[in-house]
This record gives sequence, structure tokens and C-alpha cells, in this order.
Amino acid sequence: MAPITEVEGRRLALSNLDKVLYPATGFTKGEVLHYYATTADALLPHLRDRPMSFLRYPDGPDGQMFFAKNVPPGTPGWVTTAEVPRSAGAARMVLVQDLPSLMWAANLVTEFHTPQWLVQAPAEADRLVFDLDPGAPASVVDCCRVALWLRERLAEDGIEAHAKTSGSKGLHLLAAVRGASSARTSEYAKGLAVEAERAMPDLVLHRMTRSLRPGKVFVDWSQNAARKTTATPYTLRARREPTASAPVTWEEVAGCRTSGRLEFRAQDIVPRLRDHGDLLAPLLDPARAAALP
Repeated sequence: MAPITEVEGRRLALSNLDKVLYPATGFTKGEVLHYYATTADALLPHLRDRPMSFLRYPDGPDGQMFFAKNVPPGTPGWVTTAEVPRSAGAARMVLVQDLPSLMWAANLVTEFHTPQWLVQAPAEADRLVFDLDPGAPASVVDCCRVALWLRERLAEDGIEAHAKTSGSKGLHLLAAVRGASSARTSEYAKGLAVEAERAMPDLVLHRMTRSLRPGKVFVDWSQNAARKTTATPYTLRARREPTASAPVTWEEVAGCRTSGRLEFRAQDIVPRLRDHGDLLAPLLDPARAAALP
């Protein structure tokens, strides 16, 4: 029998707490749940009101992985769900609005992925995102160079960019925006990716063409599409070790000389929150959202 835990008045069955999910470090499912419980105050505001896509890896990163957007079978009645528009018609998806829902979702062993819009206004993008993805031998060091260029270019348009590690090999750039559709935001992001490639042709690609990827940073603008999602800030990733998608300061980006410098694991995040608070908190302030030019 799974132990029953009470979280803010909700009863939760948490299973297989001793199961090792990250064999490289021996990190267990119980430690995953502890990580989410201790980072919840920073994580929840970035999940709230965003339909959740689950990338599940119940047997760890070496096991089967599957992507689920619809409400999983067995979801408790107290977990908030909402009808959301999808190309094939409306679908019902999970909203992680509180700590009990977060712990229930974490118990499924999943990466958290969310779109760049809120459930109240699916036709309007409230985030602009760039996923900077290095093709070996390029690394996160090269992503940082591209991120600094994009930050300056966005600032010219009055848009304030924030950075986080992807938790994998690259870097994500996020900005709070308002008043534009996902299609318009995608078009604007693509324009900047093309500009970046023109400015740094030896380093940047704006197209996904595999054969061109080695040694370059692919500036993926396509995650601004309404149907696409991006790894949420603070989510753990299904990697060899329990790496997290961690917000970083612009000083850290500018000072990055080796790829290990911007790699953060579960145990690093609470100390970082103590030192910096939530570096992505400005994204949650509607007064700081910029209109696209």
C-alpha cells in the first residue's frame, strides 16, 4: 500500500518513495517529491493557470518516456482541470494551482511543460520564449553569447529578457509580453532569430535543419506557437542526473566560460532561492509585460 500523506487538507497516496529514478546519483522518488515540496513557493506561480503537459518518466530517464496532455486517468476530483482549445477540438487538461496538486503531479514522475498563454486568455500570448539549443561541439557557453545578443536586441524594443537553463544542454530566454496572439509573437520571435543569424552567421541558426546544427546554436522560436510548450522554471528533467531548469542571473550568463558553470541539480536550487529569490518573479508582474513593436 502506498503511504497516505495529507497536504493542505488533501489526502494523497505517494508511491515507491525508495525507487531510484536517477541511477547516476542514486536520487530517489522520495527525494524528487521533497525537491518539489521545498521549491513549491517559487515554482507554483509559474504553473498557475497554465494547462499542464506531462512528460512522464516513471522508471527514470533510461526507461520509457511518454507525453500526455489530457487529464491522466485516476486524477483526483480536487485537481483543477479546464477545457482548452486544441487543433483537434477542445481537450480537458490539468491546471496545477496549489501544493496538493503539485505533489500529486510530481508523484506521477513528470517534467512540467507549459504553454506561453494563460487558460483565461488562450488567444493571447503572455510570454515570449527562445530555446537556445547547442549542436555539439557548441555548448551552453555559445548559448550565452547568443543570449546576450538577444537580450540587447529585445531591450531595443522595450522588452526585458530573463534567462534560465533548460536543465538539459541549452538556455531559455523568457519575457513577459501582452496584447499579441501566439501567431504574432511567433512571427516576431522568428524575425529576431533571423536577425541573430545574420549578425552571427558562424554561430547561429534559425532553422532546425539537422545537417547544419554541428557547432551552432539553434535559436528555436517555434515554442511561441499556441500548441507548443516549454519546460517550466524549476522543473526537474529526465536526464542522467536530477538537473533542474534553473533561473540564472545575467552576470552568470556573461561570466559563463565552461558548460559546467550553468548546470544546476536539485540540491542546488533551494540555496539559490535563498540567495537570489525567484529570479523570474518579474515575469509574474503584469506591469512589466511589454507590447510587441
